[in-house]
Formats: sequence, C-alpha cells, structure tokens
Amino acid sequence: MSNYDSLPPEWWGMRGRKQAGTVARPFSPEALLKRRIRAHFKKLGFARANDDTLELPGAEKDDVRQLHSGQRAERLSAGSKFITRALPKILPHFADGAEIDPSKIRLCLIRVRSDTPEADLFRLATLTWSVPVSPGFGRRLRYIVWDAHHERIAGIIALGDPVFNLTVRDETIGWDSHDRSDRLVNLLDAYVLGAVPPYNMLLGGKAVACLVRSREIYDDFKKTYGKTVGVISGQAKKAALLVVTTTSSMGRSSVYNRLRLADQTYFSPIGYTVGWGHFHITDQLFTEIREYLRLIGHRYADQHKFGEGPNWRLRTIRAALGEIGVNESVLRHGVKRQVFMCPFAVNAFDILKSGKGRPDLTGLLTTSEISDLARDRWMVPRAQRQDDYRSWKRSDLAGLIYGPSAYAIQHGSLSTAKIRDGRDAG
Repeated sequence: MSNYDSLPPEWWGMRGRKQAGTVARPFSPEALLKRRIRAHFKKLGFARANDDTLELPGAEKDDVRQLHSGQRAERLSAGSKFITRALPKILPHFADGAEIDPSKIRLCLIRVRSDTPEADLFRLATLTWSVPVSPGFGRRLRYIVWDAHHERIAGIIALGDPVFNLTVRDETIGWDSHDRSDRLVNLLDAYVLGAVPPYNMLLGGKAVACLVRSREIYDDFKKTYGKTVGVISGQAKKAALLVVTTTSSMGRSSVYNRLRLADQTYFSPIGYTVGWGHFHITDQLFTEIREYLRLIGHRYADQHKFGEGPNWRLRTIRAALGEIGVNESVLRHGVKRQVFMCPFAVNAFDILKSGKGRPDLTGLLTTSEISDLARDRWMVPRAQRQDDYRSWKRSDLAGLIYGPSAYAIQHGSLSTAKIRDGRDAG
C-alpha cells in the first residue's frame, strides 16, 4: 500500500501541494515524504550541516559502504529468489584458490547476452560487490572475464553510456557543450569492472581493467554501435570507441591509478567528481518520491523513456525536493570519486577535440596479449609473495554475497554440500 493511500480526502483534493505562505500540516503528503527522506539520511549516518548540506559520517571505505548499504540490501532482497535458484548451478564456475596455477592463467572475454546462462553468471558475480552495481543505461557491452585454462570466471566488465555532464572529463578533452553533444557517442563508461575471488587476491583487478582496452572490445563496439542514431540528438552518427572512462566507487583507487603494462598506459586519473548525485536515494525511496509526484500530477512521475538514463532520475528527485521544500543541496553527498580515462587510439583526444581524423590504433593489443603481460607482470609475482589466495573456497561465495550469518539465517535449507557440488536446492 502507498504511504498516501490512507490520506484524508481533503489532501487528495489539494493534490498534496503545500500552499504558499502556510505551514505544512503534519500528515500532508509533503510532510510525510520530508520526514521519510530525513529519516533515511539519518539512518545512513549523515548529519545536517549549517548550510543544509549533508555531512559524511566519515571518509573511510567502510563509511562509504555503509552509505550504499540501503541500496545493496534492496538488491539482495529483490534477487533472493534468483540467488537461491542460481547459486548451486553457477557456483562450480567460480574457482577454489587451491586449484589455480597462476603461471597458467589465460584470460579471455565472453560477451554476455540477455537471458543466457552467461547473463546469470554475470548477475551473480555483481552481487559480490560491496557497492551495488548499476544496470547501466543506453548502449551496453557486457563481458565475463574467463580463465580459459582453468575454466573459471575471473572477473566481469560492463560498459555503458557515459553521464552527459562530467566536468573533469570535458575539461581534459577540451570540450565545450557543442563538442560534447556531437562526440559523446565515441565514449563509453566502465560501470562494472573488477575481478572475483580468488583472482582479485592475485591483483586480477588490474588485469581485468587492462582488458577494457583490447582489440576485441574495440571491434565489438564498431560492429554493434559503429552506425548508430543518437538517442538525444536523433542524428545518424558514425561512432568509434575512442575513450572509456571509469570512476572509483570509494575515493582514490590504487587499481586504476596510472595503470601500465609494458610501455602502454591503460587508465590515467583526471580528477574527482564533486560529490553530487543520487546514489544515497534507494529504489524504495525513489518509488515513494514518484508516488508523491504522481499524486500532485507532476510530469516527471511517469515520463521516463529510453535515452534519459540517470538524468531523468536526478531530475525527478530534484523536482520532488522542490515541491516539498527540501533544499536540493542534500544531493551533495560528499563522496568524491576519482575519475579515470582510457584512450584506445594514440590520437583519441585530438579526434574528440576536433571531430576530425582516423583513429591510430598503434599498440592496441588483443585480450590474449594483454592476459600474458598482466599474468607475468602482476599475478605470478603476487602469488609468489602471498599465497593467501589458496585458502579461498568457492563455497565462501554465499557468505561474500550475504554475509556469513545472514546467509545461514535466510538460506539454511541450502546445504553447504549442495552448494559445493553445484546441485540444485530442494
């Protein structure tokens, strides 16, 4: 039932708006939503600053994880049936650390299509992230990073449309607003990027990040989106993948920072976001925001369409905040994420700035070549220094998703033996 279903008829007649020059009644729609929003921020640990902005509870990674905890709990709750059904079947595709010989790791990319076993494997892997994974917007290329020698999943990559407004990116390229509108089609953003256990313990995250800048991904983009029509502009555009951006989830990143193999730089830092956005607005709270806007007849409640992506969500939240008298500065959450860029062509920035030229792909390697370099540069030496990866068991994955105690409580009927053997539950 909606929070507004039990409101008295006079509030429906007023369409929920607070009248100018009056104080909101304690059970009016705007008062209910305002209290809900404030209670949500307080639960996450935010404090209210003197200028009405939010003050972070702390700057450590655990503090940032706590800010994402509401969204993550929602995703796990929504996916609980999927996890129970899929985990026993999918688990054998994850590695036990003891079965991995780092010197024989051979990484390749498997393209993920919707409604396939690979899509289920990809989805389950995203649930191991401590920060909830976005579904992406617009154009998408998704991959499983597969260790072909051991036949196990090593990581995942997902590329999607970049955000329209990103100051540090536009300043690095040298774009004005016209340039950005015309050439943003040549960029993608890596919104999922990382290794899964035990490969992450072998610095596999660096190897996975380097695979983004591969000949296979460049060719996949060209084949899938080389001739496309801009969703916003409606114009036909001949696109080439010139740059991939990515953003650290928790401040500065040691994985992407000046990431190099041989003499090639794969990702370089270009600055930080300003700490403004809506990640701290959970899906449930966003649903309540839309219910309120629907109640007052606001056009943003139900006008989402393909191509508007995260901008529509942000506009919708801002519209609701304005209606209920909450300063939109509460969207300044303060988590400044480090932004990185990975150019595919030697002359990528020149083409993006001028709109002219043919990509110079000198030095663009295949996934096989990148895998060999990354294995010898990071993974084998790490295994020689630290062998903690060998103690990882694939049966530990459930605990990584839910937390050990939560999984035992919620899925006690799913035995460890069945998980380890890969048989279906029940």
